Amino acid sequence: MALEITDANFEETVLQSDKPVMVDFWAAWCGPCRMVGPIIDEVSKEYDGKAVVGKLDVDANQEFAAKYGVRNIPTVLVFKGGELVNRQVGVSPKDTYTKALDDLL
Repeated sequence: MALEITDANFEETVLQSDKPVMVDFWAAWCGPCRMVGPIIDEVSKEYDGKAVVGKLDVDANQEFAAKYGVRNIPTVLVFKGGELVNRQVGVSPKDTYTKALDDLL
């Protein structure tokens, strides 16, 4: 399972990570988010130890969704060294997400 990321742990988990970080911004009511969720869980397992992969529920955690301009969900952001380096909005195939991480490893 992907890591649960919240406004409270975002700074430490995402911005201060020494590994690339992928964050899925989602909500329980969002149909397309339910399609992306299992893909993100798979990516999380495959990249365990190489990258941090997590999910942030935008209904419960609005601070960083607003800070990074997440207006449509699902939105998957990729960070490296605390900097936003990739943004994917909507549902994409798994290889789109894995390529985003592979480019940083």
